[in-house]
Amino acid sequence: MKIEHYLSQLLYRYQCVTVPGFGAFLTEIQSAAVHEGNDYFYPPRKIVSFNAYVKNNDGLLAHHISQSERISYESAVDLIQKETTLWRAALYNNQSVLLGSIGTISLNREGGLVFEANDQTNYFTAAFGLSPFMSPSILRESVVEVSVPEESPVINLTPQKSNRAYLKYAAVFVVGLGAAGFFFNNYYQNDIAQQTQVVQAAVQKEVQGKIQEATFMIPSPLPNVTLTVKQPKMPYHIVAGAFRSEENAQKKFDELIGLGYQARRMQKNRHGLFPVLFGSYTTYAEAQTALREIHQAQNQEAWLMVRKF
Repeated sequence: MKIEHYLSQLLYRYQCVTVPGFGAFLTEIQSAAVHEGNDYFYPPRKIVSFNAYVKNNDGLLAHHISQSERISYESAVDLIQKETTLWRAALYNNQSVLLGSIGTISLNREGGLVFEANDQTNYFTAAFGLSPFMSPSILRESVVEVSVPEESPVINLTPQKSNRAYLKYAAVFVVGLGAAGFFFNNYYQNDIAQQTQVVQAAVQKEVQGKIQEATFMIPSPLPNVTLTVKQPKMPYHIVAGAFRSEENAQKKFDELIGLGYQARRMQKNRHGLFPVLFGSYTTYAEAQTALREIHQAQNQEAWLMVRKF
């Protein structure tokens, strides 16, 4: 049975899928990008990578195969072990392992596993239906504006007869009208100002009386306000071990706390085990750095688990 088909299904839904005893396939979201050299636009996508140090069985792949094939969990684990045995045999014979739409795994000169992802598959479901496209450059033509001088308008001069007597009486009438308007406007403005002051004084007096009569009472104390601080998500966990006995899990937890780790205990999982964590981290880079330090200082068997609680 080819398990790469089930691996590919899980990579659409999860950030980390572990093949027990072989390694883990990780995904990381890459934003949309444009290639300036050839004017290609690429949609957002999930980049698949491989980590040969994460080998512990988290149950995700085996549980998915068990449900899809309608077999027991133990039978699914056996199928995975048989498949990875075939992979190792092909690698030791200098052959590459083709994993369908996921990529290819081979050995380098030092005997290490090298993974080459398949760029044709995008595991980012939010970008479904989007594909790369090329937008050709826009050629803009320069437009030269030519200014045309405007023609001067033709002015026709028509001689008119003057009537100086009429203009003299009209000027006297305009001056008299302007003086009357000026005096009337001053009188009107003064009257409006006096009335406004009277109204403002009455309103101010009434407001002061209302303030003196007012009584301020608080009928009941304000209710207590409870602030809830949202903790940051920490989906990356370094597992120190999983114990059948809760007492042994508590001993391991106390030991890690005594060593200065931000240890955590988890509830019993579906396999009846009590996992104990060295700590939890918000980013994959922080978890990898801590895992290397734990491998060197404390426990070579510690492994990284990606799960959101």
